Amino acid sequence: MIVLGIDPGLSLTGWGIIEAKSANNLSALNYGCITTPPKESLIDRLKFINLELQSVIDKYKPEVAAIEQLFFLKKSASVALVSQARGAIVLTLALNKIPVFEYNPRLVKIALTGYGSADKYQMQHMIKTFLKLKEIPKPDDAADALAIAVCHINTAKYK
Repeated sequence: MIVLGIDPGLSLTGWGIIEAKSANNLSALNYGCITTPPKESLIDRLKFINLELQSVIDKYKPEVAAIEQLFFLKKSASVALVSQARGAIVLTLALNKIPVFEYNPRLVKIALTGYGSADKYQMQHMIKTFLKLKEIPKPDDAADALAIAVCHINTAKYK
């Protein structure tokens, strides 16, 4: 099973590809971030996210995608922009007929650490450990995307 994890954002969209041979046999195939320039128009940034995500999909051919649910921030303008980026991401996945599963940040933390208020360092350390990586994935958005993919594998019961 190839799982694409996505941490949506307009400036940075983290992505991670995990191969799950079983729930206990996971390997990170690759991870990274789609970065859009703030000086570009919103439409161009959304188009860029779509094209870059399509490139990842074409290369790794994920069977499912796991994406972080949005949680409401104090800045409604930020929520609106991230929501539009998330819409472009979900549309790209739908056009590729990839099933999409959504997870809230607290559930991701529980799935990886057993603690819903785990901090970023704890999460990153667990991703490094789960995937037997030499170092913590950078940037943070890519590590978060890998965590979302691992959460899906752990909660979808691929045993």
